[in-house]
Amino acid sequence: MSVIFLDIDGTYASHGAVPAAHVEAVRRVRANGHRVLLCTGRPRSAVSERLTEAGFDGLVCGAGAYAEVDGEVLADVTFPRELADRSIDVLLAHHAQMIVESTQALHVLDEAAALMDRRAPGEGASGAQAAVWEDLLAARRVVDDLHGLDFAKIVTMSAASDLSAIAAEIGDEVAAVETSIQDLGRGAGELYLAHITKAVGIQVVLDHLGLTAADAVGAGDGPNDLEMLAMVGTAIGIEGGHPGVIAAADIVVPGPEQAGLAQAFARLGLA
Repeated sequence: MSVIFLDIDGTYASHGAVPAAHVEAVRRVRANGHRVLLCTGRPRSAVSERLTEAGFDGLVCGAGAYAEVDGEVLADVTFPRELADRSIDVLLAHHAQMIVESTQALHVLDEAAALMDRRAPGEGASGAQAAVWEDLLAARRVVDDLHGLDFAKIVTMSAASDLSAIAAEIGDEVAAVETSIQDLGRGAGELYLAHITKAVGIQVVLDHLGLTAADAVGAGDGPNDLEMLAMVGTAIGIEGGHPGVIAAADIVVPGPEQAGLAQAFARLGLA
């Protein structure tokens, strides 16, 4: 038995849309006795039923902070209380507009909610873009105060300073990655616990299932997939992905628009 970990955005789905061929491929792989899990930077609250329609054995969310198998939560790592509140204070001091991602919801202040709404897809948006927006709205909670929340990651939409400088001010317990979406501008990116990667969540799953990394297959396209692909026995990279992903991949397949995972599963004999 193999256990397969699939990144969502850019790997299993394209802009939130899952191709029918990927749904069918996951079902065939599971019918052959393998385990399949989604392994995403999204928090659990932002993984909708639309994304899990194929049926999965579990989830690794928050880029490794959360792990769930067969409905049982195995890990849900959050910022320690003092670090959480310090991070919020420093971000607010730099006028950051942020989304605080928890297992239960995406927490925002009024001003950040308004910024999100201004960036909502317009009337000409594709069905996939509209579906992604619906997922975000369903998970979003507008609050008066971001202190006291339990969370594993903060997404910043803008700030008065570069996010790397903000992270350095908070301390070495956190790490940051700037956004690759150019029109978001300065200070946009993700802030997370420095010791948490997708590999951490995957190891929790492997230990629970009594498997080793050699039994694991990972598929991804982005920089937060690097640790996953480095640890698994078989690494699937997505064409056009991060250069480190391509370098680490045992096989490289097209993106979800061309149902690349279906091709990968066939080549590996999983389907």
